[in-house]
Amino acid sequence: MNIVIIGKGNVATNLEYAFRKKGIACQMVSSREGLDNLPPANVYIYAVKDEALVEVVAQVKGKERAMHLHTSGTMPITVFGDDKPHAGVFYPFQTFSKARVIEDFSTVPVFFEARGIDDISAVYSLALSITSHVYETTQHDRERLHVAGVYACNFTNLMYTMAAELLRNTHIPFSALLPLIDETAAKIHTLSPRDAQTGPARRGDENVMQHHLSLLSEEQQQVYALLSTEIGKRR
Repeated sequence: MNIVIIGKGNVATNLEYAFRKKGIACQMVSSREGLDNLPPANVYIYAVKDEALVEVVAQVKGKERAMHLHTSGTMPITVFGDDKPHAGVFYPFQTFSKARVIEDFSTVPVFFEARGIDDISAVYSLALSITSHVYETTQHDRERLHVAGVYACNFTNLMYTMAAELLRNTHIPFSALLPLIDETAAKIHTLSPRDAQTGPARRGDENVMQHHLSLLSEEQQQVYALLSTEIGKRR
């Protein structure tokens, strides 16, 4: 098995490390340096931005016998044309950073699609080589999973950023929030997110919420009020 990953970003870096750690030959190539002379491989994984995927796929020619997979949470399998009959989706569901490579990829879920029975089996086996959490999915479900991930990860991280900004002119370090953050995440392993919800909006404590609003800028107030309203709807 020989894999070429097209892209050198966060996803590509982590996948390359995961495959190499399992003894699978794998190399990354830049999508910006021309793809006319790609190294030969059994599998080409396209780990590029959604907006560039169609263009990058079109540049890869003469690889009809290889498997072609993209890693997007939203793009369809149809980005691969008839010149790439063995094609699918290989979507690892995790937040990736080049500066923090995931050491144990076996816990990362991989959601996949493929065109035919043989290709489904091949992509399933490929995913099993690096993780024990492998799920065949549809584009419909994968798109919704991607949006759910934005809420659970990206929007949550924005809340961390806003919390850090609120503490910027105090003598309290952001690290003081880490036990709270860790416990909040740990609770939803045993409680539903709704049951784990706490705070003034959950209690309907208008006095506390009005006091909080008085401490915030107009932009911060809008975010606080919107999120508090949504929490209140789910009490």
